[in-house]
Amino acid sequence: MITTSYRPTDDTIRTAQSLAEKLNDSYCSRNKQPVEKMLKNAENDLLVIGKERFELYTKRGEKFFFHPNTAMFRAKRFLKGEVEPMLKASGLSEGDSFLDCTLGLASDAILASMAVGESGTVIGVEKNKLVSLLVKTGLHTWKTGIETLQTAMKRIQVEHADCTDYLQSLPDSSVDVIYFDPMFHEPIETSDGIAPLRAFAEEGFNEECIQHAVRAARKCVVLKDHWKSPRFERYGFKVLKRKTALFHFGVIHVSS
Repeated sequence: MITTSYRPTDDTIRTAQSLAEKLNDSYCSRNKQPVEKMLKNAENDLLVIGKERFELYTKRGEKFFFHPNTAMFRAKRFLKGEVEPMLKASGLSEGDSFLDCTLGLASDAILASMAVGESGTVIGVEKNKLVSLLVKTGLHTWKTGIETLQTAMKRIQVEHADCTDYLQSLPDSSVDVIYFDPMFHEPIETSDGIAPLRAFAEEGFNEECIQHAVRAARKCVVLKDHWKSPRFERYGFKVLKRKTALFHFGVIHVSS
């Protein structure tokens, strides 16, 4: 069910009604009802359309909305010239193309967009329809106060698709860097920013994904995973170990 914020503007109401029609969901006027009451009466989850952001409330009690998560402080470090581990592992350069197959909150895609610049391309694939909607909207509306970061966020193209299906459709050697950041089998307790996202994760990460990624990549395929993950060895990634880090990056370099 789709509704609006507590005191909606006419634009907010029109946006909510338009989305309900587009998503084939029902629209319900807020009428100053508490979210808890509306959620209790809803058959499924509740999407609240506000002026500043969209919020998704589930029947299971989770709440999800877009925020840049770790991208804010990572972007500030990048602008100071400090080393960014993900960018170092992927070897991204200005003008490169970058495909994030597990977009989530787009934190890594945001850094990639800053690195490849206006001449580069960043595409993020997200399997969950509502997460892709919230992230796509958030990338265009979230205010960061940093112009370079703001424009980098807006350049990201969000695709609602299954990553295997999307990779299958790509020609050979068509993307410079293909990136995976699947949900860790062992959650990192300090990662509060992405905790709500686990409830909406719909991943198709498997061997077939990797095979198509290697075929479609021009430079490399990169996997970010928990330091104890068996997936690095299982799928043939060379691990770039980082002392004291709770997650590592694995790389498969592709011969041109």
